[in-house]
Amino acid sequence: MLNIVARPKARQAGLGLLLLATAVLYVWGLGASGWANGFYSAAVQAGSQSWKAFFFGASDAAGAITVDKTPASLWPMALSVRLFGLNSWSILVPQALMGVGAVAVVYATVRRLFPAWAGLLAGAVMALTPVAVLMFRFNNPDALLVLLLTVAGYCVVRAQERGATRWLVLAGVAVGFAFLAKMLQAFLVLPGFALVYLVTGPVAVWRRVRQLLLAGLAMVVSAGWWVAVVALVPAADRPYIGGSQGNSVLELALGYNGIGRLNGADYGGLGNLNQQAGWLRLFDTEASGQISWLLPAALVLLAVATWVTRRAPRADPVRAAFWTWGSWLVATGLVFSLMQGIFHAYYTVALAPAIAVLVGMGIALLWERRAFAASAVVTAVTAVWAYVLLSRSAEWNSWLGLVVGVVGLAAAGVLAFGRLLAVPRWRGWVLGGVVAALLAGLAGPAAYALDTASSPHTGAIPAAGPSTGGFGGRPGGAFQRGAFRQPPGGFRQPGGGVRGPGADGGFRGTGGRPGGMGGLLEAGTPGAELTALLEGGASGYTWVAATVGSNNAAGYQLATGSPVMAVGGFNGTDPAPTLERFQRYVAEKKIHYFIGAGMGGGRNTGRGTGGLGGTGGTGGSGGSDEAVRIASWVGSTFTATTVAGVTVYDLTR
Repeated sequence: MLNIVARPKARQAGLGLLLLATAVLYVWGLGASGWANGFYSAAVQAGSQSWKAFFFGASDAAGAITVDKTPASLWPMALSVRLFGLNSWSILVPQALMGVGAVAVVYATVRRLFPAWAGLLAGAVMALTPVAVLMFRFNNPDALLVLLLTVAGYCVVRAQERGATRWLVLAGVAVGFAFLAKMLQAFLVLPGFALVYLVTGPVAVWRRVRQLLLAGLAMVVSAGWWVAVVALVPAADRPYIGGSQGNSVLELALGYNGIGRLNGADYGGLGNLNQQAGWLRLFDTEASGQISWLLPAALVLLAVATWVTRRAPRADPVRAAFWTWGSWLVATGLVFSLMQGIFHAYYTVALAPAIAVLVGMGIALLWERRAFAASAVVTAVTAVWAYVLLSRSAEWNSWLGLVVGVVGLAAAGVLAFGRLLAVPRWRGWVLGGVVAALLAGLAGPAAYALDTASSPHTGAIPAAGPSTGGFGGRPGGAFQRGAFRQPPGGFRQPGGGVRGPGADGGFRGTGGRPGGMGGLLEAGTPGAELTALLEGGASGYTWVAATVGSNNAAGYQLATGSPVMAVGGFNGTDPAPTLERFQRYVAEKKIHYFIGAGMGGGRNTGRGTGGLGGTGGTGGSGGSDEAVRIASWVGSTFTATTVAGVTVYDLTR
């Protein structure tokens, strides 16, 4: 059976079928998610209208403020929108194609050292990982990050084979550009990659050191050119750097998107979301169904591979490959597990390539060594863990967990007697056990993957798979299907206040309901009457409107197609613009309307702004109160009107 896959035509057909199936899984029904994460969709729209906004990653075409990440992940989507127009497909298809590319690179990595069937298995594991299906059908920065890091891992494997400098330099370039997708997260793989090559590189030690220095230089150039340009452009001639308090990319990288994620600093007042931080976070209810289906198997296979290759030469490429991808998995997994700052389960998509490669290579190594006892252990562990995960969603296909558990344990029992493969009369049973083990191992993640692909996902915090009860994408928990649900008692505001459920301008995503807007974590859709008001005379203004918070602004901007200023950036705590600058814009007739609270009916118990945007308190824990000052000034200076349940101020009167 495996020999058939080794034939050139069969190998090519298998790879083609794998990539085609991945493309179908990642593209089918993409339009159902609408704008997906409206925060990034608005920035993509802006980049398709203005090259300046494109380069800096501005939230609006007029360039008031950037998103709170480096902009590389926006560039492919913005170019697609320039070619095909603004719609869900032009935004999301580039992300899906990145997923197909990542699967291809995973296959190519395993194929360097093992048979084609092992590469196909690794590619299938990657394609069916639930969180990978989620994020390659979504418009967060993680898709480009994962693709580039997968390319970097492949390049390190190629470099280690013969000590090739150019492949190591290419790995540095890939990691550097990944920084431009999601900042410091890209560097989590660096210590492992560098150490593995330093230990196992097949050339003299000082040459290895020089090669690593060259790769590091390539990484700095690849990551630093954009940072240098931003630093050299005067602040008055570019957008404000969103997510920072000092208009600085380095502050953003090291603060909100760096150390603040690790130590739990309440940077900007968003809170930590670290309820399940700890050594077993990846196996807890929030993240387990997203990524951990084959995580135990990958760790066991890494340990087994290290043991069975213990007598291999120092530069053995097989062991080096296991260590390269194993270091990625262990280092990144530990950081995700122990970080005390803001963490979302979808971050774990960064572990998917490492798990896939380790599983593909590990199973191939066990097959080559006829290590049937180890194969039985891996199969049994995987089956039991799949049963546990599926039991967490007992109301969803409750029969599946029992079937996977029984089939997997039966397959493990057969593999325990794998030595009978040499006996013709038992060979069919053993091969059947191999097939059953593979099916049992992939059935759970495949079911979750199909559920994810068949469901729309919107908002800032999407989650893969069905509901499992508790925290993280489940009814009654904080997150559900990518829409935000408040924890009991409300979500803590920057000034220490609490916004209750349904508060004006609060966190309820309204989807397509006219009038109200989404709030902090999801862009809503304004009604036709309000949209028509904003579109009237839009060409005469730099910004058709201003409102507090990027997601509020994104909903209006995507509906009108014209720039809307996000006062205070993502959560209204950035000092951009200042009150003085905002007043100057108003005096110069650059902003037409200020949009305040939408439909609500709840009570804002934080430090209020007179109902303007429901921003609650600001200024605490590193945040600025400029949004509060602006909203208060607007409320005391201009007359409020209500349009379809939304408070609007005409700043030209």
